Amino acid sequence: MFQFIRYAPMVRERCGQVVVECQAELAEMMGTVRGVDVVAVRNQGLSAFDFHTPLLDLPRAFGTTMETIPAEVPYLFADARRASQWAELLAGDPPGMRVGLVWSGNPAHGNDRNRSIFLRELDPLADIAGVTFFSLQKGPAAAQTGDSTLRLKLVDHTARLSDFAETAALLSNLDLLITVDTSVAHLAGALARPVWVMLPFAPDWRWLLDRDDSPWYPTMRLFRQRSRAEWKPVIETIASELRRHIEGRR
Repeated sequence: MFQFIRYAPMVRERCGQVVVECQAELAEMMGTVRGVDVVAVRNQGLSAFDFHTPLLDLPRAFGTTMETIPAEVPYLFADARRASQWAELLAGDPPGMRVGLVWSGNPAHGNDRNRSIFLRELDPLADIAGVTFFSLQKGPAAAQTGDSTLRLKLVDHTARLSDFAETAALLSNLDLLITVDTSVAHLAGALARPVWVMLPFAPDWRWLLDRDDSPWYPTMRLFRQRSRAEWKPVIETIASELRRHIEGRR
């Protein structure tokens, strides 16, 4: 949804009114997209329509090539009121570069064992000065923040993340998101927020191969495994790049 809703303005130019059906937790974000006229929550009824297409069919319908990917960002937008509330909340947190972390996707995903990591694997980031880390992790993996042996300390406001609109508002107040391949990576990219994505050796098709950027998301960097199940070199590279980034801010 986050990746391919970018086609909504193109559909509207050809077809007129655009109705988007989505899960309830996505509805507010889908309503921020230019070209979307009506957002219908799944299983709650649809207004009348003449044609239907899955979002994933739209790249083919528009004859998309690598050169014609519609990559103008942002095309999703955080609510200004919510973003302001987050700014006030985060003002009371420790100073430094604000970096969000997501280390696990939905455990029901068929490839989750390859794409997700454990929070303790990110402990090398604890040695980096000048950074305040924020958890954006939801789901069962969020409980890993309770591990008393962790050196990495996180600010955790995730109880306030009731839907993706709240997550978008928080992201608008962070300097960087570091994440595995999951929905928040696409949300950050669509919001034009700086985002670094850790990818497994055999990634999902949309990340392509042998490149550290994404033609879909101009503000994204990709950090790839070079060997199957080897996350340590990926995280060491991210730690090194984060140190260099902080030095560049001084």
